Amino acid sequence: MESIDENFSKSSFGITETSRQNLMETAKWAQFLAILGFVGLGLMIVGALFMMSMSSQMQSMGMRGNQGVPFGLVAFIYVVMAVLFFFPMFYLFKFAVTMKDALGSSSPITFDEATGFLKSHYKFNGIMAIIILSIYVLIILMALFAAMSGV
Repeated sequence: MESIDENFSKSSFGITETSRQNLMETAKWAQFLAILGFVGLGLMIVGALFMMSMSSQMQSMGMRGNQGVPFGLVAFIYVVMAVLFFFPMFYLFKFAVTMKDALGSSSPITFDEATGFLKSHYKFNGIMAIIILSIYVLIILMALFAAMSGV
């Protein structure tokens, strides 16, 4: 009977060649998505700066944002969202670069560092999902309370 070591071609830090190839492809796609995310963040910041610069001019003409919300407030929200979304993009990019390094050098320490960045990426996304779902629940509860009280 053949041993597992004979059935699988392993790299020097214990992953199969198929896993190594899958991780390399994953790292390439992760880097692509992270770069797209950074471009999107840049566009959000540019849009926010444009809204901030135009806010005072539009207010002097009596114009306001959608449904009476000031453009300056919308711009501020865009900046906050961009700052929040920077972190998962940063972790995803660091995962991609570090994983490519790890697979190229077969370094278990670099591999561990790369998987740490991936963990941080998903942990951040999970916490944000919990926060957003909690906000949705609060909004639904407030809407139900307002409907019941006749407001």
